[in-house]
Amino acid sequence: MIEEYLKEAEKRMKGAVNKYKEELLGIRTGRASTGLVENIKIDYYGAELPLKQLATISTPEPSQIVIQPWDKSAVKLIEKALMEANLGANPQTEGSVIRLHLPPMTEERRREIVKMIHKFAEEARIAIRNIRRDEKENIEKLKKEGFSEDDIKKALEKLQKLTDKYIEEINQLTEAKEKEVLSI
Repeated sequence: MIEEYLKEAEKRMKGAVNKYKEELLGIRTGRASTGLVENIKIDYYGAELPLKQLATISTPEPSQIVIQPWDKSAVKLIEKALMEANLGANPQTEGSVIRLHLPPMTEERRREIVKMIHKFAEEARIAIRNIRRDEKENIEKLKKEGFSEDDIKKALEKLQKLTDKYIEEINQLTEAKEKEVLSI
């Protein structure tokens, strides 16, 4: 029973870290990246779909993203979603191809992005701590079911080690992304 709670905690913590990694992919650095646009939601015939399910996305140049929708009728929808995404670049449509030219980032914009990275990191750390709290409550309830104090104490120590491990991973990802944004 205790092991199940610990496995569930680890699974949920991995999920929180993976969600944070996805958020980081969508943050602009100095170079164009498909991750910047691939998860932008497009209202396509009443369904919210990520751009990567509607088009081929490529980066032929370091400062350009090219989007080729598979359905030509989606061009205007994609263009509208890109404008609303506030990427700091206006989409240019040539037939059924959409190009995003990313201008060089200013120092002020880099600082704003770093603040945004820290905000996402803190949200991810809070998610990890909430998972720890939930599973801690579940483990502590096992006292009433006859589990020994030692088993409960060991489980809580393992839970804290898991928490520390995943928070450290978030910190490392944050530091790496911050360096990437500030160094380009």
